[in-house]
Amino acid sequence: MVPPPDEDPRARRAPWVAGPEPAAATGWLALDDDELLFRIERLPPDHPEDEALMEVVRSARHFFVRQEAAKKIRDHRRLRAHSGDRHIGQILVRAMNRREDAAYLESLVRESRHIEVKKAAEAQLVLLMDKGEER
Repeated sequence: MVPPPDEDPRARRAPWVAGPEPAAATGWLALDDDELLFRIERLPPDHPEDEALMEVVRSARHFFVRQEAAKKIRDHRRLRAHSGDRHIGQILVRAMNRREDAAYLESLVRESRHIEVKKAAEAQLVLLMDKGEER
């Protein structure tokens, strides 16, 4: 039996780190939030930085920083492991626009603990169905 969201430890917000990660951090995670956001925003559409962005997504940085990194991931399938995160899950489902993604979106509608992710997945499914009818 699945516990209610307010009792489920997986549904609780994770603590976040303001500013750079601990001293052992390297690369993008060693930057402060402003510099990190600036670097993320400057990425061109064809950037080769998905792995650096995934490090940010997996980090304990503020949800906004992680969300902005997720928006810039070119291969949205990399975000699937983070669909349980309500902020990243919403970015993931909005990037799914192929018919092959429909089964995954349907599973998120059924299984996600976050209403924001469920609603975003439902909306994306409607868009996919409308797109399929146009053909």
